[in-house]
Amino acid sequence: MHVLVTGVAGFIGFHVARRLLDRGDSVVGIDNLTPYYDVRLKEARLARLTDHHRFTFLRLDLADRSGMETLFRTARPQRVIHLAAQAGVRYSLTNPHAYVESNLVGFLHVLEGCRATGVEHLVYASSSSVYGANTKMPFSVHDNVDHPISLYAASKKANELMAHTYSYLYQLPTTGLRFFTVYGPWGRPDMALFRFTRAILAGEPIEVFNYGKMRRDFTYIDDIVEGVVRVLDLVPRPNPSWSGSAPDPGTSRAPYRIYNIGNNQPVDLLQFIEVLETCLGRKAEKRFLPLQAGDVPETYADVDDLIQDVGFRPATPIHEGIARFVAWYRDYYQC
Repeated sequence: MHVLVTGVAGFIGFHVARRLLDRGDSVVGIDNLTPYYDVRLKEARLARLTDHHRFTFLRLDLADRSGMETLFRTARPQRVIHLAAQAGVRYSLTNPHAYVESNLVGFLHVLEGCRATGVEHLVYASSSSVYGANTKMPFSVHDNVDHPISLYAASKKANELMAHTYSYLYQLPTTGLRFFTVYGPWGRPDMALFRFTRAILAGEPIEVFNYGKMRRDFTYIDDIVEGVVRVLDLVPRPNPSWSGSAPDPGTSRAPYRIYNIGNNQPVDLLQFIEVLETCLGRKAEKRFLPLQAGDVPETYADVDDLIQDVGFRPATPIHEGIARFVAWYRDYYQC
């Protein structure tokens, strides 16, 4: 297929593009290379894609309306994987406008491009953060998510609503993927595993929020990529049993679906740190802090729909995933 991947220089975008190229698809990738974190890491990811003859890269900001219109008009992708976004819960507390420009305005430009050029299927990144104040575990796509506790989460919930509108009005097939704490080689430097590894190797303390009383559904990058690619190949259809009198948030009478992609095995943060210490061969000095604004103490994904529809369950255990990350980190940074 001919696939457009937005955020192609990002952590997930890079891995997804590489997987698509490996299976024979052609990929047009866009990224604005924002300095939210070290641009050199993004450029290093891109360098591993640009030598491929079926890969084309364009530096473009999602908020650039005319640029996005030109992109869709000239590239004419069959399917789109939209992964570009302003990420980070904590960053949204101090830089809210970035989320509106990228996650709302930018997503509208993606939807309009898909509508105007007859894209077969739009797969886009949502987030486990949309579950917000929900406490019923595991988190299910069939539960309402109407109480976000960060602007980042609100922007991702808005993406799901916007996508549904386009699915309903224009019969544009859309699938939203709620990712749960993704980690692995080439990861984001602002994420816990990357920050912990850097600090421990430098002999610096690590910040452990909520005094360590955190559980996360840590999901290895290869499992995320497998889920994304399988879902891309499954164009959603209307749910004939959907009823407005008892609306199912995860499906619709429009060609619209939502899936969780998580490891389905929450891990205590302190256990996560212990595994990292073992892989590094060093102990961490821990600085225990209260829960940060906008954060939640626990995430846990119900992935039954993913298993039923695409036959896949994320399953990489943390000791394997962390070991692979540490091996990559030491090689990349020569430490």
